[in-house]
Amino acid sequence: MEKISYGGWKNCIRLENGRIELIATTDVGPRIIRFGFVGGTNLFKEFPEEMGKTGGSAWRAYGGHRLWYAPESMPRSYQPDNRFVRFTWEKNVLKLSQPLEVCTGIEKEIEISLEEPGNHVRVLHRLTNRNLWEIRLAPWCISVMAPGGYAIFPQETYGSHPQFLLPARALVLWSYTDMSDERWTWGKKYIILRQMAGDVSSQKTGMSCTLGWVAYNLNSCLFLKRFSFQAQATYPDMGCNVETFTNGEMLELETLGPLTLLPATGGSLEYIEHWFIFEATLSEEEESLDRTLLPLVRETDSLVKF
Repeated sequence: MEKISYGGWKNCIRLENGRIELIATTDVGPRIIRFGFVGGTNLFKEFPEEMGKTGGSAWRAYGGHRLWYAPESMPRSYQPDNRFVRFTWEKNVLKLSQPLEVCTGIEKEIEISLEEPGNHVRVLHRLTNRNLWEIRLAPWCISVMAPGGYAIFPQETYGSHPQFLLPARALVLWSYTDMSDERWTWGKKYIILRQMAGDVSSQKTGMSCTLGWVAYNLNSCLFLKRFSFQAQATYPDMGCNVETFTNGEMLELETLGPLTLLPATGGSLEYIEHWFIFEATLSEEEESLDRTLLPLVRETDSLVKF
C-alpha cells in the first residue's frame, strides 16, 4: 500500500502485488477509480472532465467502482460523494469510510483486500443506517467499465420442454430497453451486451443470476465478478441481483444484494464481491466461450467465500 497522486487527486491509495493494481481516491468517494494489471489498461471508466474535482453540491459520475443502494430514486440515489473519505490500513485490508449522508442518514464503507492468487481482490461493501427509523434497501455495487468491450451474462442451465415447466429466471426490461438493438446478443447460453462509442441510445436490463458471475472483456483482458445468490431472498427491481447499463461512454456491471430492513441507529448489512482479472483472448461465439471462459470461472469456484 502506498499513498499517491492520481487523476488530479492528491490523496489516493494504491494497492499492488506485483501483478495487479488498484487505486482508490480518498479526496472523494468511496471510489475505486482504477483496476487492472500493473502498468496496463484501466478496466474502469474515468470521466476526464471530472477527475481531480472535489466539493460542491452536484453529483458527479467520476467513474470507477462505487456503492449505492436500491431501489433507485431521485434525489436519494444521487447524493454527492464529493467529500473526503476516512481510510485505515490494517492486516492488509484497506477500509474506506464515507462521512454520513446527511440527507439520507446512511453511511457507506468499502473494504478492499488483495487475495491469493495474485489476480484476486475481495471487496466488501457495508451500509449502516444512522436514522431514528428503520429503512428497507438493498446494496447495489456498480462497476463502471471502460469503453470498447462487451459484457457477458450466463444464461441459466438449458432444459427442454416438457421436462421443465417452471420459469428459470427473471429478465427485467426498462422503458428504454430495445431488445432489437445491435449491441445485444440474446444467446442460448449467454447474453452479451457490447459497449459502442458515439451517439447511441442508453440500454439497460436486469436479471436474476443464480450462477454467481458476470464478466467484461476488453481487448485481451477479462474482468470476472463473482457474487452470492440467495434463492429465498427478495431482490429489488422485480427480482434482479444483476443489472447492466450502457451508453456511448461506458458500460456498467451492477450486482445487488437482497432487500433488507435495516434497524434504526446503527443497523448494518454487508455484501461481498470477488474480482478476478485474466489475460484471455475470447470470442463472442458461445462454443468458444464454453472453451475459454467457463474454465476460468471454474478456476475461481474454490476461492470465493461469502
